[in-house]
Amino acid sequence: MNTATAPQFPSDPHPLRIGSPSLVALFDYIAQDESRRERERILPYDIVDLIRQSRIGALRIPKADGGGSASLRELFSVVIRLGASDANVAHILRNHFSVVERLIRTPLTPQSRQWRDDVVGGALIGLATTELGSSQVGDIAPATTVSPDGDGFRLNGVKYYSTGTLYADYVLVRVATSDKRLATTIVPVKRDGVELIDDWDGSGQRLTGSGTTHFRNVRVEASELIVDEPSVGYGAAYSNTFAQLFLTAINAGIVAATRRDAAALVRRRARNFYYSPSLNPREDPVLQQTVGEISSSAFAAESVVLAAADALDAASQAGDSADTRLAHEAALRAAQAKVIVDELAIRSGSQLFDAGGASATKASDNLDRHWRNARTLSSHNPVTVKAQAIGAFEINATPLPAKGFF
Repeated sequence: MNTATAPQFPSDPHPLRIGSPSLVALFDYIAQDESRRERERILPYDIVDLIRQSRIGALRIPKADGGGSASLRELFSVVIRLGASDANVAHILRNHFSVVERLIRTPLTPQSRQWRDDVVGGALIGLATTELGSSQVGDIAPATTVSPDGDGFRLNGVKYYSTGTLYADYVLVRVATSDKRLATTIVPVKRDGVELIDDWDGSGQRLTGSGTTHFRNVRVEASELIVDEPSVGYGAAYSNTFAQLFLTAINAGIVAATRRDAAALVRRRARNFYYSPSLNPREDPVLQQTVGEISSSAFAAESVVLAAADALDAASQAGDSADTRLAHEAALRAAQAKVIVDELAIRSGSQLFDAGGASATKASDNLDRHWRNARTLSSHNPVTVKAQAIGAFEINATPLPAKGFF
C-alpha cells in the first residue's frame, strides 16, 4: 500500500509547470504503488483525483484562458514521464488530451468556452466512439444516433473501448444525425441516461476503464452538437495524428519504466546463473549489457516521440491552412515513431527477464506488466498497416490515409 503523503499543489490558477517540483512529486507518488494497483486491479480513482487537482489536463489550453500554453513537445514529454510512472493512468488521459486538442482548434462559442473553462478547473473528458455491432472497415456511420427533441436532441446507442470515461466528468460521443451526417457531442457522464460499465478485461492496460458506455435517451442541447465539416472536428484531414502519437508516447514511457526496473532487479540479485562470468550480478558484463540495451532503447524511444511531436507542433502552429503538407508530415513522423517505439517497448519488456532470470517471473513482482501493457497499446492499430503506408509513400509518393489511424 502507498504510505507516502499525497502531493500538495500550488494555489496558482495555472496548471503545474513542466518540470516543476510539484509535477515531479506527483509522478513519483503515482509510481510508488503502480505495480500493486495493476496486479490487484485497484482502479486508480484517487490518482485521477490528484490529476484533477494538479490541473495538468489544461496544459495545452492558452495561458490567457487559464491553461499552461504547453507546446506539443512539452506535453508529450509529460506523457512519457507519466507513462513511466503508470502506463494505465497515462492511457486514461489520452482521450482527454485528444478532445482538448480539438477544443483549442474549434472557434470559440459560449459552449466550447464552458468546456474549456471546466478543463482549466480540473475536469476530465473521456471518449465513446467505437461500436462492436458493425464492421469498422472504412468510414461507416455509427449506429449511435441523435434525434431531434424540441430545441435539442436525444442520444441513444452503445459504445465500447470507452477509455478513461469511467473516471471522467464529460464524455465525447461520435454520433450520426437523423439526416445521416457525422457529428460529435460532449455530455456530462452523470447526465440521466448515461451508464458506465467497467467490463474491460484485457491482458494489459487493465485499469483504463475501457469498457462499455450506454446512452439511453440522453438529452443533448443544440449547443452540445458539433457536425463534421472539412476543417471542423473529425472532418479535418489527419485529425487523429495526435491520438496516435499519444499511444506511442505511453509505450516510450513503458520502456523508461522497464529500464528503471531492470537496473533495480540486477542491483538486488543475490545469486547469478551457473555460467556467469561474475559471482556478483552487479559486476556481470552480460547483465550490464542487457540493461545497457534497454537503457538505449528508452533513450531512442523518447527521442523519436519528441521528434514526431516537433512535426505535430509545426502542423498545429500552421492553423487551418488549406495546405495539408505539414499535417501529412506530422502523420508520417507519428507512424514512423510507432513502428520503431512499439518494437522497442515489446522487446525491452522481454529483455527485462534476461536481467532477472526465472525468479523475475514471480507473480508478486508483476514484472510482466510492462510487456503486457506495451503489447496491448501496440495492438490498438496494426504496425503492419503503418509500415505499409510508409513504404508506399517512400516508393510511390502515395500520401498516407487522411482518416482513421493516421
